[in-house]
Amino acid sequence: MEYRWRYQDEQGREVDGPAEVFADQTAAEEWFSSVWQSLAEAGVAQVTLLRSESEVYGPMSLSPAE
Repeated sequence: MEYRWRYQDEQGREVDGPAEVFADQTAAEEWFSSVWQSLAEAGVAQVTLLRSESEVYGPMSLSPAE
């Protein structure tokens, strides 16, 4: 199984983002932790982690916690 991220705007519409594919969930999460701020600055509002086409979790907001 492969893991990848789905990127969405504030309305939940899919937007373009890096097309990275990962062999496992840990690798996907480690990569995300290093790039999430860049994604937010590029207009990504939320992400969902996918395993093949099944949702693992999300959507997860990239907005700072209040």
